[in-house]
Amino acid sequence: MADEANRSAFIEIQGRIIETTGKLKQVQTQIRNKETEKKRAYLTLEELKQLSEDTNTYKSIEPKTVLMNEQEQKLKDSETAIASLQTSKEYLEKHMEEVENNLRELLQQDPGLARQIMTMSVA
Repeated sequence: MADEANRSAFIEIQGRIIETTGKLKQVQTQIRNKETEKKRAYLTLEELKQLSEDTNTYKSIEPKTVLMNEQEQKLKDSETAIASLQTSKEYLEKHMEEVENNLRELLQQDPGLARQIMTMSVA
């Protein structure tokens, strides 16, 4: 009976590890995307700063100030999103650590389960 309970606990922990790993990868991808967006906005702003104020830009023939404001907003939005995503990433990393510790404890409690798992993964 305890054997079955440990096996069920292992399956639950394994599912949580898979779920958390997926969420963590998703957050890391979102962070990379926002970093790219932030860099693009920053580089665009740097180029726009070199133009005279009366220069029309290509986005749809807008004054420079309109485009600069848009890029500054994108930069701020990206920074805010990155900060939020970093918080999510840290939470998920801590959660993953807890789940891994739970798994370690379970395997230490029941060495037989660890052997069964090893034979399942080899087969």
